[in-house]
Amino acid sequence: MILSYLKRKKHCTLKELMTEFDVSSATIHRDVALLAKRDAVERVRGGLVYNEAPDSNGNSAAFQERVVANRREKIAAAKKALALIEEGDIVFLDSSTTIYELALLLTHAEFDHLTIITNAVAVMNLFRKFPPHWSMIGFGGNYDPQLNSILGDSALEQLSHLNITKAFVSAFGLDDSTATTNHERQAGILRKVLDAADRRYLVVDHSKIGRKGLYRIAARGGFDAIISD
Repeated sequence: MILSYLKRKKHCTLKELMTEFDVSSATIHRDVALLAKRDAVERVRGGLVYNEAPDSNGNSAAFQERVVANRREKIAAAKKALALIEEGDIVFLDSSTTIYELALLLTHAEFDHLTIITNAVAVMNLFRKFPPHWSMIGFGGNYDPQLNSILGDSALEQLSHLNITKAFVSAFGLDDSTATTNHERQAGILRKVLDAADRRYLVVDHSKIGRKGLYRIAARGGFDAIISD
């Protein structure tokens, strides 16, 4: 709510936020500290401003905004997904903020051998935090700043040459029949990933359930498991 308010206003004082949301000074200071830590806002004298610039990892403002939404629920789902990864797996991680939480958990994992394949720029930027003996393949292609990901024909061509033991993807929505997204090129690459993978996992927090996006990713029954908080 703070981010949405700031996106409209561009800048405001902490007192203004306290009045707008009818919360205490301690609550606003705690929430603003979290947002500042994630580079979603910038503190200035007398208040804060919405951070339109990429953060220190090159993530776009739109990506930063999605990262903080329902983060507790995303982490809960990601922890369940982590338990399905095994030694020696070749894992695909998509560019969603839910799967980004899984990537963050992997930075503390202790596998001897793991290969990560991804089109997510945020995950590529995390690779320096993974154990040095792991392998990573990051796709090349067209950069989409809204999704903070690599999409397009070049990425699809690379994918056609790769084996994947387990694919972890998310979605805009999941209804009784289908997982969907609102991005056509993202849907195309996720469909190809799922075709290539030995096992397919959809990881979504509960806010995605019952929603429907524009483009079909896969039938609900096409996943080996659906993982949620």
